[in-house]
Amino acid sequence: MSRSMVSALLRTSAGWPQQSLLTAVRCNAPLSRSFQSSSLKYAIAHPITAHGPPPKAPAPDPELSSQQSEQGTADSKKTTQEARAAIKKPTALKKRFWKNVDVQKKQGGDYQVLLDARPVRTPAKSALTIPSSKPYLAHAIALEWDVMNTAQQALKNHLIPLTSLTARAADIMQEDSAGETTVRDQILNTAMCYLETDTLLCWVPEQTEFPADEMNENGQKRESLREVQVRVAKDIIAFLSTKVWPGIDIVPVLDGESIFPASQSQATKDIIEQWIRGLEAHDLAALERGVLASKSLLVAVRLVTEWSENFRALQRPGKQRKKFGIEEAAEASSLEVRWQTDMWGEVEDTHDVDKEDLRRQLGSVIVLVSGET
Repeated sequence: MSRSMVSALLRTSAGWPQQSLLTAVRCNAPLSRSFQSSSLKYAIAHPITAHGPPPKAPAPDPELSSQQSEQGTADSKKTTQEARAAIKKPTALKKRFWKNVDVQKKQGGDYQVLLDARPVRTPAKSALTIPSSKPYLAHAIALEWDVMNTAQQALKNHLIPLTSLTARAADIMQEDSAGETTVRDQILNTAMCYLETDTLLCWVPEQTEFPADEMNENGQKRESLREVQVRVAKDIIAFLSTKVWPGIDIVPVLDGESIFPASQSQATKDIIEQWIRGLEAHDLAALERGVLASKSLLVAVRLVTEWSENFRALQRPGKQRKKFGIEEAAEASSLEVRWQTDMWGEVEDTHDVDKEDLRRQLGSVIVLVSGET
């Protein structure tokens, strides 16, 4: 190290110990400087100046505690009593307020269903009356109320199908007597909307090839879905176009590859509308339920005309008179479902439940329109 460098170190390192500095210079080692900090201070533990045991934990006021306890006990007893009362004393809807169900014939000839001495009433609060020509309907309604266990069951339409259907007919009769057509117009609009996409007239496209192994249980070739649809539809259309609406032309609304439904001619629509407007109240109410259940106006019309007491002239005489009943109507309205389930099987608690519900609704149509003879 040169003298000039040593002089510079001495000038910049004033206050360093001379011996340490000389040692660093001789060894040509880097200079270091120690860091200093303040001296450590320890915490001082002050002596405990308090005397005696520690204070007690806080406690609630005895008077306030007793009041809250009494109030809580009273509320608990009240809740328990209310719960027991609810179990022992059911509400009015959860018990049957009548003992006996009877059918009574009024002086005018109409029937009434009596719950003890009170007649069954419609949702409009008027007494439900059944025409004198429908005694079977009156006794069937009485049976609906006789098998009930609670009054709450009367609020469910699926448990009183005939009562609700007869009440619908009573509403139509009441409007007819007042010169109103609100309900009739609603039913007419609904029925004509279903005609535009009638399930009986929606046919699958025609197929040119069939699998060779598509055989039924008898070893014969299985009938295709289209063949089933055409066969059933043509039978119903033939009956309607010759007996109900003579000369009318009904065409399929879905046929071939088109996804847009075809429309019936205006002349066909006018004839069907005029026929629906002229129906008797019970036949009109039955037609509405048949349309909603089967999704087909044509199936509902065939069922009503086959069983209504107002269409005796169209029905076959003798033992062969009834040819289109519940089974035939149910099959015609669910052809695709039945064809698929025959091939692939049913889904438990789904297809079987829907099948029975459909038959229940179609059966109520027959009971409503049928007469005594």
